[in-house]
Amino acid sequence: MATNGTKSSSSGKVFLIWGGEGWVAGHLKELLQQQGEKVSTTTVRMENREAVIAEIERVKPTHVLNCAGCTGRPNVDWCEDNKEQVIRSNVIGTLNLTDCCFLKNVHCTVFATGCIYAYDKNHPPGGEGYLEADPANFGGSYYSATKSKVEELMTTYSNCLILRLRMPVSDDLHPRSFVTKIAKYDRVVNIPNSNTILHDLLPCAIQLASAGDTGIYNFTNPGAISHNEVLTLFKKYVRPDFEWKNFSEEEQSKILKAGRSNCELNSDKLVKRMKDFGVEVKDVHTAYDECFQRMKANGVK
Repeated sequence: MATNGTKSSSSGKVFLIWGGEGWVAGHLKELLQQQGEKVSTTTVRMENREAVIAEIERVKPTHVLNCAGCTGRPNVDWCEDNKEQVIRSNVIGTLNLTDCCFLKNVHCTVFATGCIYAYDKNHPPGGEGYLEADPANFGGSYYSATKSKVEELMTTYSNCLILRLRMPVSDDLHPRSFVTKIAKYDRVVNIPNSNTILHDLLPCAIQLASAGDTGIYNFTNPGAISHNEVLTLFKKYVRPDFEWKNFSEEEQSKILKAGRSNCELNSDKLVKRMKDFGVEVKDVHTAYDECFQRMKANGVK
């Protein structure tokens, strides 16, 4: 069942957020309410076709924002032992919701993942980032394998906008935030990666959805940043006494059930499109610096 946000909309649009109790969904709901948009959230299971259709017919959204899905708890290793549930949610459910939106003429934005690539000889660290059209080359985790397959199918739908997030970060220490995760690890690898700073990019998601954009966007701040660079900034602004240790990818693989994606995505398409709205997408180093400064100003420790 959906829960209502605002009662009236300044734009005439009606947003329905799937995965309504989730982390990203909460941020989107707050942003839309601040903008005076009509927004509701729902926790209806995406794979339940009858319930999905009933919810769409009841709320009558113009735009669905799909933040639902199965990432595994405490991490993607969980997916290796629960493959049927992962398929039910990430493949059947995601496609079902997109298809139902298509049939009801509703725009559907899917918050997907960029963890479908890995560095290779043509895309080394510090080299060319992966473009939206590049075929996925990482299947080291079952989670990533399902995500790359369902993305390929979703591109068939003319109503679907696919946003590839990577290692998302919020302005707090929410348990789902990438910074919170690596700050709790005993040891971390030190590899440059693309990251998504939610403060900067979630408003862009609303603008793209509102404009009716479709297709795939690498939804990350430009550039790549290493774990050590992130934690150095964290120590500088948030937790001055913080210390950490590194270990190699080979050492990391010994304690993980599934592999981890490490890559840089090329976000030129997003940067160019956002200029049409008069929005500058900040590079990942600047975005992180400002993120941690906001944390410090808000008393986050």
